[in-house]
Amino acid sequence: MSSIDKIWYTRCPVPTASGLAHNQGWLAEEFRAAGLDVGILQDAGPELAGHHFDHRLLGLFREGGNVPALAARSAGAPTRLIGLTWIEEWQSILVRAGSGIGGAADLAGARVALPAWAETRAKSFPRAMALHGIKGALSQGGLTLDDVTFVEVAAQSRPSVGRDAGSRAFSWPGIAELARGEVDAVYAKGARAAEQAREIGAVVAVDLDAHSDRRTRVNNGTPRPITVHERLLDEHPELVVGFLAQTLRAADWARGNLERVREILAGETRSGPDAVATAYRGDFHHSLHPDLSPERLDLLHVQKDFLLVHGFLDADVDLDAWIAREPLELARRRLDAAAARSDRPHPEHGVAPAGAVA
Repeated sequence: MSSIDKIWYTRCPVPTASGLAHNQGWLAEEFRAAGLDVGILQDAGPELAGHHFDHRLLGLFREGGNVPALAARSAGAPTRLIGLTWIEEWQSILVRAGSGIGGAADLAGARVALPAWAETRAKSFPRAMALHGIKGALSQGGLTLDDVTFVEVAAQSRPSVGRDAGSRAFSWPGIAELARGEVDAVYAKGARAAEQAREIGAVVAVDLDAHSDRRTRVNNGTPRPITVHERLLDEHPELVVGFLAQTLRAADWARGNLERVREILAGETRSGPDAVATAYRGDFHHSLHPDLSPERLDLLHVQKDFLLVHGFLDADVDLDAWIAREPLELARRRLDAAAARSDRPHPEHGVAPAGAVA
């Protein structure tokens, strides 16, 4: 096969259908049929792990936060957007118990944790997350970013789903400072942050997920893009369709396998089952499917504009030019065709297994 000798995959430690497909062995199965191995980027070591942020690795698929994806695209990375997901993941503003901050309006005058800039815009995603999360919370109380005082705190920026995934060393930015009384409020999201909040006795002042307007919780993972190196798409579109078909298959599977999904998430997020249940609530496992709907693209546009205004992008990003719609459409058709075939007996082999993907 010309130019592509290995497929690489990277994701963030959050619920993703592609992560489930990888865990189930379906991505390896898909690409093995094409004579290709699948490498997990973080397991490859530091010499390759940085491509999670710059996406300049041929054969790379990425399902992760939109800050690095948009920052890479704005810096000229050769990527295409092939899907968007939206998963509610316990976006909250944490405060100390007894602080007197019980809602969005009470944040006026608060000292708020703001992760420091990293060495690149893409790796500064913790700062972007905190800034947009606080903005969303403040808007619910009729406030703006000018109504709080930001206190810079340290932050880690490495993707944490590879060889170090079992480590509990990661600390959510600002949690330690909140515990010490150096800040009054911290933006947090996900299972590990929920677990650490419980450990220090922090309480939720603003539950961003509870608000009816999704725009108040647009952030790094909402919506979350699936991107691919454009040369892979141009030269081997069938591989891109295969990746998406297995991702959609995993999303379909997740709808009926909540407990197994939670087990996988506990490993992905390095968190206990209670924290996973706290962070990923309701029927989240029913909505892992990627799409390129007008609603999700509009929400991504909100995020892109925010990042541009606040200095997280080198230049504006033309979202229309970034999108490649056909692979997702073909992947869905492939699954639908496989499902139709499974419903009728094969003349030689009987009935195909229920989850079969051709």
